[in-house]
Amino acid sequence: MPSVQEVTKMLSDNAAVVPGKLVRLDFGNEGSIFLDGVANAVNNNREVAADTTIKVSFADFLALADGSLNGTMAFMQGKLQVEGDMSAAMQLQQVTAKIKK
Repeated sequence: MPSVQEVTKMLSDNAAVVPGKLVRLDFGNEGSIFLDGVANAVNNNREVAADTTIKVSFADFLALADGSLNGTMAFMQGKLQVEGDMSAAMQLQQVTAKIKK
């Protein structure tokens, strides 16, 4: 299983951001990834206000990325919570597609 830092690098290398939006992927105690769609950058644990914060365990995020967990089902089951702009969260599949290998 990759680490948060390894996933951050994959996302950064593939410019996996939501254009024009600031999105925080919050993995709780495991850390977070900040997707800056304004500056087209990806960072770890950046303390900047986000348009959208997506709270999900890191394991569930990886499952979303590999397609073994459906985003809609994760949301309905409470495995994924969204705070802020829901439209940015709807584009999460485009982000996770960038780390599928």
